[in-house]
Amino acid sequence: MQSCPLISRRRFVQSAAAAAALPAIVPGSVFGKEDRPAPSQRITIGFVGCGKMANDYHLSTLLRFDDVQALAVCEVDRTRRQHAKRRVEEAYAQDGSYQGCAEYVDFRELIARKDIDAVCIAAPDHWHAIPVIEACKAGKDVYCEKPLTLTIAEAKRCIDAVRKHGRVMQTGSQQRSSVFGPFRKACELLRSGRLGRIKTVTVGVGGPSRWCDLPEEEMEPGLDWNMWLGYAPVRPYNSVLSPRGVHHHFPAWRSYREYSGGGHTDMGAHHYDIAQWALGMDESGPVEIIPPDDPKADSGVKYVYANGVEMTHGGPAGCVFTGTEGTLRIGRGHLSSNPESIVKEPLADDEVHLYNSPGHHRDWIDCIRSRKRPVADVEIGARSVTVVHLGNLAYWNRRKLRWDPAKWTFVGDDEANTWLDRQRRDPWQLPEA
Repeated sequence: MQSCPLISRRRFVQSAAAAAALPAIVPGSVFGKEDRPAPSQRITIGFVGCGKMANDYHLSTLLRFDDVQALAVCEVDRTRRQHAKRRVEEAYAQDGSYQGCAEYVDFRELIARKDIDAVCIAAPDHWHAIPVIEACKAGKDVYCEKPLTLTIAEAKRCIDAVRKHGRVMQTGSQQRSSVFGPFRKACELLRSGRLGRIKTVTVGVGGPSRWCDLPEEEMEPGLDWNMWLGYAPVRPYNSVLSPRGVHHHFPAWRSYREYSGGGHTDMGAHHYDIAQWALGMDESGPVEIIPPDDPKADSGVKYVYANGVEMTHGGPAGCVFTGTEGTLRIGRGHLSSNPESIVKEPLADDEVHLYNSPGHHRDWIDCIRSRKRPVADVEIGARSVTVVHLGNLAYWNRRKLRWDPAKWTFVGDDEANTWLDRQRRDPWQLPEA
């Protein structure tokens, strides 16, 4: 991958000119003293989406990094936007070089800024793909929350954009960075053959989404509802979709097909991702998807891989792997096996040792500097969310599907190939990479 400088010549010259005009006595942080890099050496970031994930995770983590500088926030709700702006400015209150945090309603204005190196996207699922692609085209590196996209076509287009423009992208599959449990260890054990040949996997997560039928509610001023909807169909405001102001829960837009794939894509993007990692399928996926016999069931869809492994939606929370030598269960805060020796015996030097992330955000920032691919690279996120989208399509249409993961198409099924994407409301068409 081609190396890209973090700071343009123009920005360097501007920084140098500004430094020459400074008074003789300035805070040490301006020059990178007190263990903080100088402004010209910090990676500058803009945040798109300032809801619960941004407040509780992205801002609180990235604002602690000395080699990062937040410059702007973008959010369609005025209260959330201004809250995020204040958090950023309070975090840098003692930094004499900081010029303040800009705020935007339209993500395109943030992405257009030449002084921003990278963007962190934590908007609803239907607002992932377009900002990801446009950020790549503008030369920005990207962190985007999971589920990576709302459709399969969007997932493939995100890969194309990242690769074409040589960007570093981290998908928010934090379990790969050992957040919430020993997921990497479980995958190392499985890929080292501790279970023998893996025969089946169960993935215990929620079910698919449904079409939105919420009634209209009166909307307080300060929300750009049309921008929140984006390419989704026009519908009246309801606070279930976008609670006003700063909130500390996950809004239920995840339940509706216009915006998300339900609990299946929500936690499924985490746990199917671990299954893909354990099976060595980060660049591939299943070849057959079989809906449950019960036409009303919202669990039980089966995925068949080319090597014969069968993965089923249902069972205990997390993943359960069954092989010729035993079983292994991995979930948040849980790792167990039968026999117990499978997980209790330490990994030997000659067994599989996977990428050891220093932390999901830290890994992203380090890879921006090294230009290496992070632990949850764009293709990993795209392949994992595609598994869940395939399952949802089988649920919604109640028929067997054959999938070619190399060509990103359904095999011999013209109708199913029309389901790869969905209609969009102007002007929000899916950009070319």
